[in-house]
Parts: sequence; structure tokens; C-alpha cells
Amino acid sequence: MDLFDKCFNPLVARIRDEGIYPYFHMLESRQDVEVIMEGRRRIMLGSNNYLGLTSNKRVIEAGVAALERYGSGCSGSRFLNGTLDLHVQLETELAEFLGKEAVMTFSTGFQSNLGIISAIVGRNDYMICDKENHASIYDGCKLSYGKMLRYRHADMDDLEAQLQRVPENAGKLIITDGVFSMGGDIAKLPEIVALAEKYGARVMVDDAHGLGVLGENGRGTADYFGLTDKVDIIMGTFSKSLASIGGYMAGDLRVVDYVRHASRPFIFCASIPPASCATALEALHIMKEQPELPKHLLALASHMRRGLRERGIAIRDSITPIIPIYTYTDERTLIKAKELYDEGVYVNPVLPPATPADECLLRTSYMATHTVELLDEALDIIEKVIGHTAEERVTTEA
Repeated sequence: MDLFDKCFNPLVARIRDEGIYPYFHMLESRQDVEVIMEGRRRIMLGSNNYLGLTSNKRVIEAGVAALERYGSGCSGSRFLNGTLDLHVQLETELAEFLGKEAVMTFSTGFQSNLGIISAIVGRNDYMICDKENHASIYDGCKLSYGKMLRYRHADMDDLEAQLQRVPENAGKLIITDGVFSMGGDIAKLPEIVALAEKYGARVMVDDAHGLGVLGENGRGTADYFGLTDKVDIIMGTFSKSLASIGGYMAGDLRVVDYVRHASRPFIFCASIPPASCATALEALHIMKEQPELPKHLLALASHMRRGLRERGIAIRDSITPIIPIYTYTDERTLIKAKELYDEGVYVNPVLPPATPADECLLRTSYMATHTVELLDEALDIIEKVIGHTAEERVTTEA
């Protein structure tokens, strides 16, 4: 058998032939509430730009100034020649903002999970993961030498059952998304922390979708529950609310310093480019100065949830700006995504393995810079395309 015989995907070929291939649409403008995509105006309901800062004048100016001062890149890893004073400033200010002793930055959010988990979890340790955790968490678990156990999504009884399987003298790390990226629901962090204390486990929260969304000034999921001191590791990304690229780990100084010296994805990767570092730092400053931004974002999300329910659209209960619209089958999901796109609304179709086979969905997400008028226009288009959900299987998750 030739190695490349596998390089054909019949599903991709079929949906391309049918004209419902939903990926790699070309953006021809800034990432904003309205975009030009393949020559036409679209209302953007598929971005993780939660605070709308990618087009913020201050953020752009900070990136331009850093580019002029430091050049286009660092040409090396943080471990050697790639540490700028900007990196250290960002880490120091972010640690203070999150209420942790120390922060270290990675070049991407995905790489952060790879680098943290593979460094912390050793051969005789265990990772206990929510089944709906992000793919980067699972890849980080594969990269480690530990054993991974999974519990049913948000099922605290099953989490406890998995913890009971772990040898008492083994290291234990419970890993959960703070805000789950597909469903938009929030982790049951108080219960997770209580079980961690009961069984002597540590807790790691992937807060990629919680930073800028939940908690005071958008400090995230741990702050939202008042559990910052009880969560051992907070991971996050700069590519969403902080309008840039990169990721971070926040925790105790000794733990962060250990990862700095043990994480291969950190040591052997070039550092965040100067402009990206500066834009993330300026976005952080704006978050500190404007606590109304996350509050306004949640109010807009509430407006959309109310509007979708009034139109009979099946959604999951939460408060976050991630609102999945359930379309159930892969064929219907792809068709409806195409119809919405043609009508001027961009959403993200989500298919297995990212969802169960019968729970395919259209993932919509919102920005603090959306207007009510623009969202109402999108609601009218969604109602026209999707109408009342044929199957009354509304998933609820507090």
C-alpha cells in the first residue's frame, strides 16, 4: 500500500460536488461585526473576537509601534534569544490581572495545552478530562506519558467515579474547559474543585473562551465563581478576547518556572512576534479600563438567546456569547450553513467528531461591538433559513 493512498476524503469530495463545502471562505476585510467575504457583505456570527478589539484603533497602533521598534520577529525561542521586554511585561501584567503568582506565554493557544500538560504530567500520573474538552487538551494528554481518563460531559458523578479509579499515590490532574467551545456552557467549577480537594487532585482550566467573557473585568471562569485560589493552572489564549495570537499558563511561580524549563513545545518554538505581543498587551489594558465590555457582551448574548427562542430555534441554555443552533444531521447542518452564508450571515457548521453524530450544530458567537440592530437583522435571516426547529430536542445545560 502506498503511503498516500489515504489522501482522499470522500466526504469532502462529495460536499464540494454538492456545493455545500463550508470551509476556507476567503475574508477580504478586517475581522469585525460585518465583513467582506468572497466579494459580499456578511454579518459575522462566527468569530471568537469577543470584545471586538481586532479593529480597535489603540490595539492596531500598538502593533504598528512594536513592529517599527522591534522588527517583524524574534528569530528564536523564549528560552534563548527570543525574549523581549514586551513578553516579560505582558506576563507580569497578566499574572496580576488573573490573580496568580506567575504567567508564561506560548506562541499559540493550542501549543499552550501541549506544552503545559506534557510537562506537568509524568509516567505514573493521571489526567481526568471532560469528554467535551478542546482538541488541544487531548493532544496534550497524548504527548504526555500519563494515563488519561474521561468523564461524561459535566457529569460530576462520573468525574468522581473516574477519580476513584486512580491509585491513591498517583499524581492527578483534572482538566476542564472553563467555557466549552462548542456548547457555550460553563464548567461546574465549584463541584470540580470540591472533588479535587476530596481526592487530592490538582485542577487545570482551559479558559480560552472565558477570558474577556466571565468574571470581574473579564478575568475568566475561576474569578466568576470566586475560585481563583482553588484553580491550580489557568490556561488561555490571546487569539480571542485579546485580539492577537499566542497563549499563556498562569499559576504558582514554582510550577510555571518548572514548565519553562521542561516544556518542549515552549523551549523549541519561536516566541510570539513583537506586534502580536504588543496588541495582546494593549487589549489587556482596554479590558482593565473598560469593565463594561464583558457585561455588554453578555447582554447582547442574552438578546440573541431570547430572539432565537421566540423564533422556535433549538439552543442550549447558558449566558455566554457562544450559542449553538442545533441542526442535528450533518447534511442539514451543511445545507443550512450554506443558505445562511448566501443570505449574508456567516456561522460555523460543527460536525462529528466535534459533536455526537445526532447533535450537529451551527455555532454562532458574538462580539461586544455588535449592535442590536445588526443582531436583529441576523435573527430575521436565521428565522427565514432555519425556521422552527423540526425536532423539539432542545438541549439544556445550566
